[in-house]
Amino acid sequence: MGTPRDPPGQSLRMYRGFILILTFFFYTAYHLSRKPISIVKLHRNCSFVIRPTDLNITDNDTWCDWAPFDQDNYQNLFGYIDNCFLVAYAIGMFFSGMFGERLPLRYYLTSGMLLSGLFTSLFGLGFYWNIHSLWYYCLMQALNGLVQTTGWPAVVACVGNWFGKGKRGFIMGVWNSHTSVGNILGSLIAGAFVSSAWGMSFIVPGIIIAAMGIICFFFLVESKLSLLFCIMLYVAEVQNSSLTRNVFCPASLQGVVEFSLCLLFAKLVSYTFLYWLPLYIANVANFDAKSAGDMSTLFDVGGILGGILAGVVSDYTGGRATTCCVMLIVAAPMLFLYNAIGQNGVSTTVVMLLVCGALVNGPYALITTAVSADLGTHECLRGNAKALSTVTAIIDGTGSIGAAIGPLLAGLISPTGWNNVFYMLISADVLACLLLCRLVFKEVRGWCGYTTRQRG
Repeated sequence: MGTPRDPPGQSLRMYRGFILILTFFFYTAYHLSRKPISIVKLHRNCSFVIRPTDLNITDNDTWCDWAPFDQDNYQNLFGYIDNCFLVAYAIGMFFSGMFGERLPLRYYLTSGMLLSGLFTSLFGLGFYWNIHSLWYYCLMQALNGLVQTTGWPAVVACVGNWFGKGKRGFIMGVWNSHTSVGNILGSLIAGAFVSSAWGMSFIVPGIIIAAMGIICFFFLVESKLSLLFCIMLYVAEVQNSSLTRNVFCPASLQGVVEFSLCLLFAKLVSYTFLYWLPLYIANVANFDAKSAGDMSTLFDVGGILGGILAGVVSDYTGGRATTCCVMLIVAAPMLFLYNAIGQNGVSTTVVMLLVCGALVNGPYALITTAVSADLGTHECLRGNAKALSTVTAIIDGTGSIGAAIGPLLAGLISPTGWNNVFYMLISADVLACLLLCRLVFKEVRGWCGYTTRQRG
């Protein structure tokens, strides 16, 4: 049987655009459903609320909030909830790639989005069911963290199946803006309900991601081979090539280790902002809950620009590691400046949030998309497209460890002062940069005309 031809050029471009848009909306929904917790953790100013005369409680500033988050240790409790999600996400990510490698991506994504919608909505239903148990909310977040791991390896593998390496940095830089778009929409949706009925801040995003799961089931085309119904050829290819057989390829794995560890610290910074930036703005700039949530979306707008810029520059220069390193170097002093002068007027806040968002999320976006795709489709893997799912899961799983540690540390450190939180973030930024030094040196040598001698 002859090898099937690709679809005609115009049809192929049409389907590529369709898949790019479809997966963009899928992962936008994933992030949209993660964001509400950072908005809902904002508290009303109870000094402006009239206390019922028959209410027998101790005098504190949070008495009017939802129990058990109505005590002075509410920041620690929210830190526990954040960590339940992030630790479950980090653990699940290492296994998610293996499942994504063996299961049809359409079914895998569909089930993940439907379950994520369920657990997100159940968290919000705690408001209407009058649930005040910390363990209930921790359990919902942990389960949601596990099923949310279905998203990233699957969508990256799907996009990798459709696009070559030519302009991968630019394409994935634009495509990866789904992270920031999801954060922005999640903030706006949650902010609309946070002061009246915070349960809807979770239920509405839950419905949205579940609806996207249904769309995925009916419309996702996993690859060009799926489009041509070449099932026999596809099965033969999967059986004849596996990541396990080629996993000891030195040229791929070295980059996987270094980019994974770099992403650990980069996601530590990014996810600390994701979960704690609205509260920081509310506390330092004295914004109300909705205004602080709206203002925090500017960080994600900057992240969109930073992801696109990182992709374009790395495509042009061929230096993925160097692009990440330069942005991380510049990010460290910008974070210090934001903490020092970022709240000196609205215009200063806007500019600093945009700049910091671009510099923090740019490297994070580049590593999780173009770099993961480059490493997962390395020639030593012999064209095994399924390997992309596992390599992506290894890189993002390691990064998710940092995503779990960052918000936890912020919750523990913030009572001692926000300055100390920013010192922690700056230190993580510097460490992320240092981990790329060898790869940067290798890229610079390549630009100068040096070649690496092959071993063996």
